[in-house]
Amino acid sequence: MVSKNQIKLITSLQQKKYRNANKLFFAEGVKGIEELLESNLELEHLYTTQNNFDTVSKEKKTIISENDLKKISALATPNSCLAIFKMPEEKLIIENGLILVLDSIRDPGNLGTILRLCDWFGIQQVLCSKETVDLFNPKAVQATMGSIARVNLNYIDLNKFLQQTKLPIYGTFMDGENIYKSHLPQDGIIIMGNEANGISEELEKLVQNRITIPRFGDIQKTESLNVATATAIVLSEFRKG
Repeated sequence: MVSKNQIKLITSLQQKKYRNANKLFFAEGVKGIEELLESNLELEHLYTTQNNFDTVSKEKKTIISENDLKKISALATPNSCLAIFKMPEEKLIIENGLILVLDSIRDPGNLGTILRLCDWFGIQQVLCSKETVDLFNPKAVQATMGSIARVNLNYIDLNKFLQQTKLPIYGTFMDGENIYKSHLPQDGIIIMGNEANGISEELEKLVQNRITIPRFGDIQKTESLNVATATAIVLSEFRKG
């Protein structure tokens, strides 16, 4: 059974200010939780409707009813489990290899998917503007499917960082050089912009190499790609070299 105080705490974690105040976040779903349990993240408590997760101690696991799960879940159709984890401390920035920079990404699903893509393509470092959506937003956590524990993400002053870096800076624009014809390095910075407005004018001034994903459709009426979809294509091309 879940107490009223536990319900109050867990539901409060849907808001950033309470996540930061308690240094806690939650994940839902067997697959995502299993991946997080295998990481170096510290489990605070696990709530499940089934007698599973045998590796979790009895002290940190509570078997609850589906009705109680509905009370604490952020999903319209709750999964079978919800786990609370302690938020990790931000790690030092890794300034080598490929670094992905996210300029004011607002949709948590996009952020989570992008982090999953970085995990897939071996991008160890993601740098976000302070206006980018919180990584520990439940929808972002859900979309990462466990990758949240394997990719280093920092929220920083992007303008300041880009001014001092020695790595080449690439930015995605509608009028850039065709990415399929570009020589792409294995060390560099790739900037992906806001869903509606693209890369900000402030950061655009610091971009040294403008690239684009060309349209091939005959009508060519599509204005832009979803930022997560575009990130997948860009990372694939950079990895192909």
